[in-house]
Parts: sequence; structure tokens; C-alpha cells
Amino acid sequence: MEEKNYKEYLQDITTFIFDVDGVLTDGTIAITTDGQMLRNMNIKDGYAMKTALNKGYNICIISGGNNEGVRTRLRGLGITDIHLGISDKVAALDEYFDIYNIKPENALYMGDDIPDYHVMKMVGMPCCPNDAVAEIKEISKYVSHKQGGKGCVRDVIEQVLKVQGKWKDNFDAKYD
Repeated sequence: MEEKNYKEYLQDITTFIFDVDGVLTDGTIAITTDGQMLRNMNIKDGYAMKTALNKGYNICIISGGNNEGVRTRLRGLGITDIHLGISDKVAALDEYFDIYNIKPENALYMGDDIPDYHVMKMVGMPCCPNDAVAEIKEISKYVSHKQGGKGCVRDVIEQVLKVQGKWKDNFDAKYD
């Protein structure tokens, strides 16, 4: 059987699931003298997530990290399904799918490292930034040309919205 082009999978996506460190951030942390861990997030990724939410897509964050600054930033974008400090990502994803009655083939998961491996095998569209580890690249149906924290989230969201004909109308929308 002939393998589908990755863009064919994008047509069915209704749900975006993202890891944080190495996907929404570049995977580095700055540690302050009082022990706080600071991360950088890309503003274009934020715009794309907010746009997807406004267009009715589901967005879920599942991360092993537990940083309240990350939670505050994501809530500010309108994301409500934020699961931080998760040691069992498979159980978290199963529960999320059950609560919202989401079919795996309608979900895109972007991860970058070994803790994402098993959840990526559970979705219809596993993908990763171009600086992901080899094992994650190997199971991804799409490897972004962007690195983690450098626009890879914007890349996949924009591609899905373009394939589904929902990106162009952003140019007519008014944003504050």
C-alpha cells in the first residue's frame, strides 16, 4: 500500500497536542539565583495557537515539566487543557481523548524527545521540530523545518489551517 503524503493527514486534524520543553521552547532553561527556571517561547507560536483556538480547534499541552510561568502564558492564549508535571503522558492523552471524544486520527502531537515517543504513536499525525532526537524523527510523519521554540508550532498549525482552507481569512480578521 502506498504511503500517504503528510499533507493528506492534515485534512483530518481537529486537535493539536504539544509538549513544552523542546517544542514550545528551545529546550534550554535559565536558572535564576533563587532557583527559578525561565524559558523562552516564540510569539509566532502563540499567535498560531490563539488563531487555532479561535477557529474551533482543540489544543492540549502535555509536559513533564511543571512551571507556573508556562501555565500563565498558555492560559493567556486561551488554552485550558494544560497538563504539566505529567509522568505518564500516555494516561494523560487517553484521558483527554476520552473526555472530549477525540479520535486518534484527528490528533496531531508534536514532541521532541523520548518521553514523547509512546504518545506520538497514539495519534494520526505525529510530528516534531527539526532538532528532535533521531528516534522521534523516525516515527514522525512530518519533521518541521523549524527548531523547537523557533516557530515549529506555528509551522504545523499554519499548514493544517492552510490545507483546510482556514488560514487565508486571518488577513481579514482584526486583532488587538
